[in-house]
Amino acid sequence: MAEKIKGKIGKIAGPVVVATGMKGSKMYDVVRVGKEELLGEIIQLNQDKAIIQVYEDTTGLKPKEPVYSTNKPLTIELGPGILANIYDGIARPLEAIAKMSGDFIARGISLPALDRKKEWDFKPKVKKGDKVEQGQIIGTVKETAVIEHRILVPVGVSGTIEIINSGKMTVDKTAAVIKTAKGKETVKLYQEWAVRMPRPFKQKLAPVTPLVTGQRVFDTFFPIAKGGTAAIPGPFGSGKTVTQHSLAKWSDADVIIYVGCGERGNEMTEVLDEFPHLIDPKSGKPLMERTVMIANTSNMPVAAREASVYTGVTIAEYFRDMGYNTALMADSTSRWAEAMREIGARLEEMPGEEGYPAYLASRLAQFYERAGPVVALNKKNGSVSIIGAVSPPGGDFSEPVTQNTLRMTKVFWALDAPLAYRRHFPAINWLTSYSLYTDELQHYYKKEVAKDFTTMRQEAMTLLQKEAELQEIVQLVGPDALPEDEKLVLFTSKSLKEDFLQQNAYHDVDAFCSLEKQFTMLKTILGFYNRAKQSVNNGAKIGKIATLKVNEKIARLKEQKDFKKASKEIGQEIEQELAKLEKESVRTIGVKQE
Repeated sequence: MAEKIKGKIGKIAGPVVVATGMKGSKMYDVVRVGKEELLGEIIQLNQDKAIIQVYEDTTGLKPKEPVYSTNKPLTIELGPGILANIYDGIARPLEAIAKMSGDFIARGISLPALDRKKEWDFKPKVKKGDKVEQGQIIGTVKETAVIEHRILVPVGVSGTIEIINSGKMTVDKTAAVIKTAKGKETVKLYQEWAVRMPRPFKQKLAPVTPLVTGQRVFDTFFPIAKGGTAAIPGPFGSGKTVTQHSLAKWSDADVIIYVGCGERGNEMTEVLDEFPHLIDPKSGKPLMERTVMIANTSNMPVAAREASVYTGVTIAEYFRDMGYNTALMADSTSRWAEAMREIGARLEEMPGEEGYPAYLASRLAQFYERAGPVVALNKKNGSVSIIGAVSPPGGDFSEPVTQNTLRMTKVFWALDAPLAYRRHFPAINWLTSYSLYTDELQHYYKKEVAKDFTTMRQEAMTLLQKEAELQEIVQLVGPDALPEDEKLVLFTSKSLKEDFLQQNAYHDVDAFCSLEKQFTMLKTILGFYNRAKQSVNNGAKIGKIATLKVNEKIARLKEQKDFKKASKEIGQEIEQELAKLEKESVRTIGVKQE
């Protein structure tokens, strides 16, 4: 409940409310607006006037209604029970709200993010008399079968343990009492944190380990590191959401935070329906046991979109501080930027490029810069990886949100409408996409996958680039005018695109592809290319090579569970069939000469 009346409503413009009599308030203080106490946040102050963005529907608000101030910024509760939960943009539990108000969120409803009735089994890691520092782990709770929730000493608190409890308790019960220089500090199973403030850490590290996504086009050609940042821009219908879903399902982060920021409600519903039934390939347990969902769809209040992104990254940082690798999927940051544009217009701010506010770039930077691998305050290593989808109008990558995002992120996965129309998914354009983590991750790939992994990747990329150059010639003179070795480049590139880069997100086996399998597939396709090149030099024709039965087996390799055995058999067949073809070519040449 709010503390005291600070002022009253003077003007209402959609989600923006101007209140008078707010002297003494601070920027970003949370307020309760009107008789229904709608949640809002102060975004501008001028003497006793406060401009507030309201996170709920303002229909029915009237001038002169009261405005209450909480005298604290927008904070969220962090503790056991946050996993496997579904929240709105301001961290209200949607399942609990549905039980109270039905399928639609009632205005002014206020529920704690964490269940106050559920008991957790707290196991202390420290004892009475121990000295503890901020961020130190004082005990654990088995939150799900997959994740152990580590209870941390709140930031800014250090001292001596005076009381430490154990056993079954709810999140609001006292876990420990710490004697500090300023007095006694009670530590509960949960803590609060202001979402706009990054959580502190000891040191930022260089990203040297890949975030394995199970998607071949990403892991092999354009990898992202754990603690890295990536952007997926693409026009309508190019597969942004399905790609984000695949990344959330299969990436090897310990904790996944999926933020549906301003996207269509039916897409978010699909995620909410599907995820509880998915099995995590790492643990064999339900995927939801390491996932947090934040739903702020296009039909929900526009002002809460910005909050939803900050809520997501704060939860990611919290699990990072426990020593986990977390991944945040934001779908899509364009809708967040559009919300900023709408609020800016109502505030009568001077618009920047394409009507977006002048501070668009700095807001995007503040968000993406919260990613990274770090040494936490408790000396554990953790990371936050951020993957943001961008929805440029008409697929125009030169628009401000895409351009400013590319300045902040180190991986660019460009979705391509022509590829999507040809049903090539993921529709990632291999010629315009890039990753700036490739050099940092080379050592990992050489050590953990194969010594020649990087060499093969470069060879495959060279073939695809050469194929793009040859296609220009083919359009002018046709494929028959090309020499046989260049025809082989076109044929192998077709295999790379269809048999390697294409991946079925709904196939039981092909939806996730391990690094070992990716290397095996690439080695098989390039092995065929190098052996076929010898055959072409010995007189074999591409027309004949293209009809070999082994080509179909190469195409089916991605669907094989026992890919090692299948690859070995394919290698033997390649040698046998091409050797046979060479002999036939030699006999044909001999007959022609006679």
